Amino acid sequence: MIADMRVEDIVGTYQETTLILHNLAPRKVFFTQLQTPYPEGKLIVSTTDTEGIITHVNQAFIDMSAYTKAELVGSPHAILRHPEMPSAAFKDLWDTVKRGQKWQGIVKNLRKDGGYYWVKATVIPNIRKGQVVGYTSVRRKPSDVIVDKCIELYSTLF
Repeated sequence: MIADMRVEDIVGTYQETTLILHNLAPRKVFFTQLQTPYPEGKLIVSTTDTEGIITHVNQAFIDMSAYTKAELVGSPHAILRHPEMPSAAFKDLWDTVKRGQKWQGIVKNLRKDGGYYWVKATVIPNIRKGQVVGYTSVRRKPSDVIVDKCIELYSTLF
């Protein structure tokens, strides 16, 4: 289950849309043009089960997402889905990790307050006794040049 965003949590002028998320109910989201810069020297880390439900987050994840640990753990990782991210990126991610392979990409994440932040994400399947039991995602600061290229590319994928 993933709840709609709440207007009272949003900081600044916002736009509203409804996202259709794979295997989840539609979600109303509010988003702004306020970017939170990625903190120098930090890694954002999370783990999920095989369905993308968050099972662990580190403090950097909590800080960047503006959600509490209690709000994140047990929620679908899609809670961070920004409406300007093409669904093709997430299809590629899921197709890759379900084959047991590592995926890397540049992702624009949505914060609880409606703002956003960019990450260079690496998602690795957690394999036990030959079976995928979940996924670990480690995010780093992406280069501005790569983010600019992704903004241009992603706008063509809708």
